[in-house]
Amino acid sequence: MTDTQDTGTVADGKPRNPAAPTGTRTAADVVTPELVARLTRAVVSSGGSTANHTPFTGRKLADLPESGPEDVATAFERARRAQRAWAAEPVRRRAAVLLRFHDLVLARQPEILDLIQLETGKARLHAHEEVQAVAVVARHYGLAAASYLRPKAHTGVLPVLTKATELRLPKGVVGHISPWNYPFELSVGDALPAFVAGNAIVMKPDTKTALTALWARELLIEAGLPEAVWQVVLGEGPVVGPAVVAHADYVSFTGSTRTGREVAQAAAARLVGATLELGGKNAMLVLRDADLDKAAAGAVRGCFSSAGQLCMAIERLYVHSSIADEFLRRFADRTRALRLGTGLAYGADMGSLVSQQQLDTVTRHVEEAVAKGATVVAGGRPRPDVGPLFYEPTILDGVQPPMAVCTEETFGPVVSVYRFEDEDEAVRLANSSPYGLNASVWTRDGRRGRAVAARVRAGTVNVNEAYAAAYGSVGAPMGGMGASGLGRRHGAEGILKYTEAQTVAQQRIMPMGPAFGLDDEQYARVITGGMRVLKALRLR
Repeated sequence: MTDTQDTGTVADGKPRNPAAPTGTRTAADVVTPELVARLTRAVVSSGGSTANHTPFTGRKLADLPESGPEDVATAFERARRAQRAWAAEPVRRRAAVLLRFHDLVLARQPEILDLIQLETGKARLHAHEEVQAVAVVARHYGLAAASYLRPKAHTGVLPVLTKATELRLPKGVVGHISPWNYPFELSVGDALPAFVAGNAIVMKPDTKTALTALWARELLIEAGLPEAVWQVVLGEGPVVGPAVVAHADYVSFTGSTRTGREVAQAAAARLVGATLELGGKNAMLVLRDADLDKAAAGAVRGCFSSAGQLCMAIERLYVHSSIADEFLRRFADRTRALRLGTGLAYGADMGSLVSQQQLDTVTRHVEEAVAKGATVVAGGRPRPDVGPLFYEPTILDGVQPPMAVCTEETFGPVVSVYRFEDEDEAVRLANSSPYGLNASVWTRDGRRGRAVAARVRAGTVNVNEAYAAAYGSVGAPMGGMGASGLGRRHGAEGILKYTEAQTVAQQRIMPMGPAFGLDDEQYARVITGGMRVLKALRLR
């Protein structure tokens, strides 16, 4: 295809997504040698180097130290020494670090927005989603950690005579492996509850986005976290990742389902726990009474935020057949109008894919679907005129098995539209995937929407929103079902998973055995009668 000049179309006459202004600020203005040297001092490395590149241009951003398995062992030794003193601090003092961090993040957000954009290729508004998410988590656990972690009294086996108390002790050193797609939120955002629970962390962020994670560490130390409590190692996942799992007292992993299974097996072999947030093939259901303009706008957010490189992004869009054509028209119009851009400023609606591998997957899924009979409603083309890894936000119609895009996670700006006749069929189709991370239901009737949502097998389901309502409600748990993972972040489970529950029970007045002259048979009769009384009084 040959581009026509300044017409907003390509040679086939179809509209194309316009390019947003690039601005004057460049990567060199942000990623200076001084910044790289300051941030990378934190990496535990005995030699070797690697590099990362910006998706906007493909040019190198920084040379980075590389860690090996022996460096991982060193990092865990340092973290274990520091963790004991950190755990001895009162929980309210640890929580105060999170609240100071909250304020610093909001005050210094231009710095981190630049780094997120340069390392991931995101539009600035989508980078700001990470700032929002981290600040909300910092505030929540900064204010609620003491309540989650406080000793809790339980009814003892013999009320009054037995006093039982549940304590929460830190796991120790958490091995945290974070991905490239949300490098701020999924590094420090997931680390905050572990820290406030009294743990240390050895983190392996993805090399592609290491500067973002290192900046987050620096800011949390400025907020009061002891430096040695957060150790960082960098390197190839197959080399460094297994070493992290091999030393950890608990593992937190976000990434692909395939790698997640390997992490789970390695952790299980050592009898340590693991939280795994994995892939998704998330569904959006547009019911026949939905507000079509709101649903179309929500689909744009749900499908194309961060160029679709979001575990919770919508890749399957089910629309009631009576409204499908009109919905698709409105959705396609909005999609074609999205501005693509590389500027370090607000204004672009969608950014770049992060790597050639992601671009290859997107291209393969779309081209194969078209070759097998699917129709491109919008997009469907790479955009090298904007940047080497850009691909237009794409809507496909007529997708059917065995097209790869029908069942495989694309993890890019591609959504397939399907039609349904009734809600039972919509729910059945939404639940037909082995994944179960996120879903979305659109209707004017909130009660109806919640009822349909409860039938969808996904860890989070949003009504009249794509993903942000559930994800941002950090007092409630978030995580996947089925092939989308194990465990939850956020809420009580998001912090208690980083602790060991310990029960301390004190027996008073009489022992748990014959006493006061009772023989064995008399004791058994007394206990039997007491148990009947406890049931009658409904004491648990």
